[in-house]
Amino acid sequence: MSWTIGVDVGGTFTDFFVLDDASHKIHVAKWPSTPADPAQAILQGLRKMSRQFGVVLEQARHLSHGTTVGTNALIQRKGGRPLLITTRGFRDLLEIGRQTRPHMYDLNKDNPPPLVPRRRRLEVHERINADGTVLQDIDREQVEDLLDSIDDDVDCVAVCFLFSFVNKKHERAVAEMIQNKADRRFHVSISSEVQPEFREYERFSTTVLNAYLQPVMAHYLENLEQGVLKALPRARLGINQSAGGLMSARRARSFPVRTALSGPAAGVVGAVYVARSARRANVITLDMGGTSADVALVRDYRADVAYERQVAGFSVRLPMVDIETVGAGGGSIAWFDRDGLLKVGPASAGAEPGPACYNRGGERPTVTDANLILGRLSPGGLIGGEMELSMALARQAMEPIAAELGSSIEHAAWGVLGIVVSNMVRTIRTVSVERGHDPKGFSLMPFGGAGPLHARDVAVSLGMEEIVVPLSPGIVCAQGLIVSDLKEDFVISHRTLVEKGEEKSCRSIVEELLGLANEWFKSEQIDPDRRHLELRLDARYVGQNFELEVGIARGGTLDPECMPDSERLKELFFEAHETSYGYFNPDDEVEVINFRLTARAGRTLESPSGPSASRSGQPQVAAVREVWFEDGGPVETGIVDRGQLQPGHEITGPAIIEQLDTTTPVYPGDRAEVDKAGNLIIRIDGNQE
Repeated sequence: MSWTIGVDVGGTFTDFFVLDDASHKIHVAKWPSTPADPAQAILQGLRKMSRQFGVVLEQARHLSHGTTVGTNALIQRKGGRPLLITTRGFRDLLEIGRQTRPHMYDLNKDNPPPLVPRRRRLEVHERINADGTVLQDIDREQVEDLLDSIDDDVDCVAVCFLFSFVNKKHERAVAEMIQNKADRRFHVSISSEVQPEFREYERFSTTVLNAYLQPVMAHYLENLEQGVLKALPRARLGINQSAGGLMSARRARSFPVRTALSGPAAGVVGAVYVARSARRANVITLDMGGTSADVALVRDYRADVAYERQVAGFSVRLPMVDIETVGAGGGSIAWFDRDGLLKVGPASAGAEPGPACYNRGGERPTVTDANLILGRLSPGGLIGGEMELSMALARQAMEPIAAELGSSIEHAAWGVLGIVVSNMVRTIRTVSVERGHDPKGFSLMPFGGAGPLHARDVAVSLGMEEIVVPLSPGIVCAQGLIVSDLKEDFVISHRTLVEKGEEKSCRSIVEELLGLANEWFKSEQIDPDRRHLELRLDARYVGQNFELEVGIARGGTLDPECMPDSERLKELFFEAHETSYGYFNPDDEVEVINFRLTARAGRTLESPSGPSASRSGQPQVAAVREVWFEDGGPVETGIVDRGQLQPGHEITGPAIIEQLDTTTPVYPGDRAEVDKAGNLIIRIDGNQE
């Protein structure tokens, strides 16, 4: 017997998804997060599951973890105290940036101040040319003097030299000098390892962020590993990356910036897994938790990957699942702006004190309070009744909003839900309509604790006709963690014109990438039959400023000969350009900028077993209460326990489907059916708007 465990730490709850590897049965649980020390919620939740479900922790073989520690440290500016060492003349690059405003229409909005103050940005006499040749050797004596002058409170160092992505000799030399310094110990990040690509500002910014997070993540992972070692002595700990896929705790300590979108990325991986079980190749995901909502677009069971994002206002250039986030969650606070208009979010009540109805000291009205007032949430509470909700406190918090609007408390609550839905609809349009995709051709997949509650209103606003609610919506991120592969991305920047005679140069670069991947496979002790590789290029027309990703080859093994000749490579680029922009010019010159290789270690997991039986007809109604589905007033509604639903069961709205991790309303006239995998497929009544 052995167990595989996925743990996703959110702002409000820590979610657990446990798979019994022998019987393929699953267990899910939620536990209140402990923001001061997230590891405590993980360990407490594991002990609870051991008691409640008989999970034998000593026999667990994998613990996969999605973390928000890095993201929160950036948002709250609670990272390390970094120093930057750079090429002479480039100390101010972090402030100069790209000289673009963070918000186009806000002339008063400024970029966040650099994480490294100017007095801690030190310049070194050295210079490497664009082709990698050394123009000026590094002045080692000067570096030694600089290291002796470092402030006592500095605990991490970022080393970023010009063109180090072509030749890392100087960066490595400085890193060795720092690590050999006898009287001090520093966390060290060098740009040629963190992000070895061209575009110096993004490379510098990403490396500084990595250094800034190293002390925080090192402390957190050390505590977590110690606790996990005691509770799960046989388990291998994996940390989820922003690009999807796991890395070892050792790699996470070295490259914590890769965890910046760890939790949301796991949600998309889990959503793809659910989409396959529901046979829906094209879905738009809506992951709505307590603080925010994350949306992504999945085509042909694949989510797009972005290589440049803003995280907490800072530029990060690393592979990341293409996710858009909006401050819309169950804890989002309703408030009046100076213009007198009602707003919802982005400020959130979070886990502590939480919404007013939690009775933990929160006094301001939130989305969760609105759902309770309108009967969508059970007065019996959340997490199967373990977390009681107070209707009186929810109404008390909403009363000032109603008074300002001159309406009833119920109508004020309805208005709060309408605003939060509008916020999410705008964000979904960003990943769909603004990129040439019609949402009508996709199914909406809501998950997270609050996603299914609002999915129907979001879908109708976008003209979507179908909603797919996973078996355990509030635990999809944790589920995504147990089906994630161990993964590593490699990149080499080399500007290469796509023309005859360059094939040999391209294949030598591919050979170098394959060598790096093989070293990683060996270091992680990955068996040959579990190895998977994918080769991609970043290409563009000569003179363009940005690149398009071009897929080249994938498989269990690759060799340099998988690199196509120049004519075929141009054809692949033209196809990518036409897909993105609707046209291509076959006469313009094309160049490759980056060569990328992704290495994966496939997981050998059986599919979790869904509901055990197949039924037909209507399920049993457990209770009845009045619920607001429209602004006109409440409707007497049957309450259904999702735990009693089996494949083939059908429900015609109005109905409320309750389960441990979420609540799903079925609007009047809509039809919900349970598929073979236990997913709830809701088809929207076309006569309603």
